[in-house]
Amino acid sequence: MTTLHETAYPSLRPDPTPRELAELYTPTEDEQRLAADIGKRALLRMAALIHLKVFQRLGYFIPLTEVPQVIREHIALQAGVIRPPLAAEFRRLEASGSRSALFAALRSHLNVRSLDAAGHDWLDVVADTAAETKHAVADIINVMLEELVHHRYELPAFSTLDRMAFRAREKSNNQHFSAIAGQLTVQTKALIDGLLKTATGESASPWQMLKREPKRPTNKETRTYIQHIRRLQYLVELLPKPEVPVPKLKQFRLLARALNATEMAELKPQKRYALAVIFIRAQHAHSLDDAADLFIRLMQNLENNARQKLLSFQQERVHKTDMLVGQLKDILGAYRLDGTDTQRVEAISTTLVAEVDELLNECEQHLAYAGRNHLPFLLQPYKMVRAQLLNCIDIASPKASSEDLVVERLMDALSKLRDNRADTVPLDMLGLSEDTDLRWMSAQWRKLVLVKPAGKGRAESVRRRYFELAVMHAVKDDLKSGDLFIKFGERYDDYREQLVDDETFERELGDYGQVTGIETEPGTFVSKLKLPMAQRAMEIDASFPENAHAEIVDGRLILRKPPRSDIVEAAARIDGMITERMEAASIVDVMIDTERWLDLHKLFRPLAGTDSRLEDLRMRVITTLFCYGCNLGPVQTAKSIKGLSRRQISWLNLKYVSEDLLDRAIVKVINAYNKFELPGYWGTGKHASADGTKWNLYEQNLLSEHHIRYGGYGGIGYYHVSDKFIALFSHFISCGTYEGIHILDGLMSNESDIRPDTIHGDTQAQSYPVFALAHLLGIQLMPRIRGIQDLKFHRPESGTAYQNINALFSDVIDWRLIELHLPAMLRVAGSICFRCQK
Repeated sequence: MTTLHETAYPSLRPDPTPRELAELYTPTEDEQRLAADIGKRALLRMAALIHLKVFQRLGYFIPLTEVPQVIREHIALQAGVIRPPLAAEFRRLEASGSRSALFAALRSHLNVRSLDAAGHDWLDVVADTAAETKHAVADIINVMLEELVHHRYELPAFSTLDRMAFRAREKSNNQHFSAIAGQLTVQTKALIDGLLKTATGESASPWQMLKREPKRPTNKETRTYIQHIRRLQYLVELLPKPEVPVPKLKQFRLLARALNATEMAELKPQKRYALAVIFIRAQHAHSLDDAADLFIRLMQNLENNARQKLLSFQQERVHKTDMLVGQLKDILGAYRLDGTDTQRVEAISTTLVAEVDELLNECEQHLAYAGRNHLPFLLQPYKMVRAQLLNCIDIASPKASSEDLVVERLMDALSKLRDNRADTVPLDMLGLSEDTDLRWMSAQWRKLVLVKPAGKGRAESVRRRYFELAVMHAVKDDLKSGDLFIKFGERYDDYREQLVDDETFERELGDYGQVTGIETEPGTFVSKLKLPMAQRAMEIDASFPENAHAEIVDGRLILRKPPRSDIVEAAARIDGMITERMEAASIVDVMIDTERWLDLHKLFRPLAGTDSRLEDLRMRVITTLFCYGCNLGPVQTAKSIKGLSRRQISWLNLKYVSEDLLDRAIVKVINAYNKFELPGYWGTGKHASADGTKWNLYEQNLLSEHHIRYGGYGGIGYYHVSDKFIALFSHFISCGTYEGIHILDGLMSNESDIRPDTIHGDTQAQSYPVFALAHLLGIQLMPRIRGIQDLKFHRPESGTAYQNINALFSDVIDWRLIELHLPAMLRVAGSICFRCQK
């Protein structure tokens, strides 16, 4: 049974504060006159007042003896009753026939009605509707409570709501299970049952193998995982697409993942088949994203290795470079000699240190890798992973998310070249042309890819391997940018499907502007930006001569660090005293105290939605949070805590814990922390900082990779910390990911009472697109700027000249372009905002 505290079902506090007594339980003069009209006796008037005030707080009647005595005494005092009635007197009154008449009079005054048979039927419909999108019984009860209050119904007993919500959920689930299972053939059902059986000599069932995650992308692992994806594709082709609301679908996935083969086999057939279908399709979608991740990681590894080889090559050729530079110096010196052209040519020929052909060959080798051109070094290692890369593209089958279909045509060309081993391939054979299909190539790629006739002209063929590498490089970039999407994928799905429709956008645009403080009319938006920027530029120009920390040298802005402020002696003394008196605390003791204070264990229930049967749930939850929160793992935790095995610790994490439940627990801790007075002296809660910390990780997974700065394999824990010194949000990313693209996630996903609107970051937070998106979301982004001396400054208005800072500006802001594309940008920002609000 769902417990009352998990829902919004109202209840009385046993120890209300004086302020609550005054605000909630003090009867007005009109209410006292109502009580006098109901009954002449003091006992009946007191009963009427107590029931009235309690009903206003709860929405239902309770026995007078269950009302805390402090509330009864307060109401009696306010009503002028010298001696409050005793509990025995209240029991006798409620046993008499006066109780029904009293409730009828109060319902009439409050304009509420009790839940009759028709009301029960209506509430069943409400519960059924809520159960279509809600899985937890507590969430269904909350929807029922909201509708009861809205339609002026007296709240029924909590047990009644719990039974109705449970029945509605089971009814909804069974309908979905029956609909999915009913579409399966006998052969498909037999295939699913076969997944739950472990073959002789095997250590794991096929069902367990479906849960396989990709390991470190070596050649062998990549081939093996691609075979796993193809098995999933074969299964998915036999299965129907479940028509299940997203919240319930997500819950069913979690439930299926938590069940092993034996537990699945024990389920009722319809539920077993439905959960298997949902989980297999979910794993297939996940594996398509993994195929894209594998492709990106393989390409990144190729590029990283090529850059390393380029550095080694350049270091090895230092003496050759010195020789060529010396040769050039000698030639120039000979050219400067006085004399005829013939004499100069003879002088130059005497300076040559080698044959002309040999020197030309050395120059060509140097120029091939000039400008940090690592592309030629991609060729040799590419041969080893070519098949895996082509398989990843074939499995993921990316599609263009715009009207530009060039990359799709290029991928079709790759499939034609799969079995081709020629060095060069005519463009006509691939159905491509240089002008329409290869314009995107950089100069370095064009030099390596295109094969032109002896004279200048259009390319007629391409070098096959370099062409394949160039196309794969473009596919990698487009997958990361969203220009390519993967159908049926999740993380690489079509971003356009997440944009709001025109009707919703127009309806919500006004509210969006009010919430973010952004002008939504393009002309007004531009003018509101242009005028303050122009004024700001004039102010900076006027005060620039007095700025001792900045100067302009050759048109570049040079900033100096301000002098370090001295630590106040009193502050240092206080810091020392606090450090001396502060006792060391065990992290486990802190977790135990916090859990007992907030009852966090009550948030974690079986993912199946049933009641917990664990008698020691509190201790198990604390142990699990300690295990995974401190990155110990079940094995090490079991060695440190007596009475629990590795399986018991990992079992609770699998069966009871989900990301949504963890987020709810985090929000509860943050909100409780925010009620303390001390953090308010540290900050206002309006500012947050974002930064990443490297964590060591097990190497055999797709996320873990080598970190250049810190060394070793691992991942980055990216945290948003409030100026009240508590972490609001965390996100785990790979070491090679640019942190700036995740900096806004923390604020948009934040559901706690601490609501920052300004975010600070290091140089990783610096990004032009993120700056623009942050402004449209009403967020002030304040990163540390990298290479400010090389940045281009744009004038707010053309023709404006500044006395002191004019040398900084190199261009003018194109306000017309911003005004033209503002509606499209607002649709993206609005879609993010509307989605977070939901």
